Amino acid sequence: MKTLAIYNVKGGVGKTAASVNLAYFAAASGLKTLVWDLDSQGASSWYLHGQPGEEKTKKVLAGETPVGRLVKPTPFENLSLIPADFSYRYLDVMLKKVEPPREALRRLLKPFSETYSLAVLDCPPSLSHLADNVFTAADLILVPVVPTWLSLRAYEQLRDHFKAEGFPVKKLRPFYSMADRRRGLHRELLEAPPEIMSARMQAVVPYSSSVERMGERRAPVAAFAPSDDAAALAYAELWLETAKALGV
Repeated sequence: MKTLAIYNVKGGVGKTAASVNLAYFAAASGLKTLVWDLDSQGASSWYLHGQPGEEKTKKVLAGETPVGRLVKPTPFENLSLIPADFSYRYLDVMLKKVEPPREALRRLLKPFSETYSLAVLDCPPSLSHLADNVFTAADLILVPVVPTWLSLRAYEQLRDHFKAEGFPVKKLRPFYSMADRRRGLHRELLEAPPEIMSARMQAVVPYSSSVERMGERRAPVAAFAPSDDAAALAYAELWLETAKALGV
């Protein structure tokens, strides 16, 4: 099983939309796919109609409950979900009690390799102990970057953290997200990307009303938008690049 994380230290850059749409295309391609919503706000869970059950994450981390009991079905073929639990706001504290501390998430994911080909981690926007667990567990980390200098700076901070903590920088693959070519700065950074974006994915996800409607439809864009929808096409292209990078 391969593990894909969608992460950025900055919020509001399209992480959850990318997580849900990439997982949807992965599942549609025939891969048994699991989305783990690690953000206590639960946006991925909302999109995929997931509600946490009675099983408590704390008991899973303590080894008292099998992690598989957290998995819930979604309305989409080949796509399952571990919904967010409001207790995830304490997940940093809970993970620190597991030894070795940076390996906890990878160990929790390991049993799923018998059932799933791909795990997609939708991550909260913070540099934290949970984030370090994600960086250890993921085979590839996609970083959505809005074409603005503040968003680029956040990506640079993430790269600096990887170097300082000894994580492989090659795991990081940025891509432009929420791009609006009507804006001069967006056009400038799309047409002449800075050196820090040299390892970027070529797909560019546009700013789109279709993405905003995901909350209303509670579905990935491709599940309700026309086949020529710009955002759906961009996510499809991004998935093809991602699948190649993951080797799936």
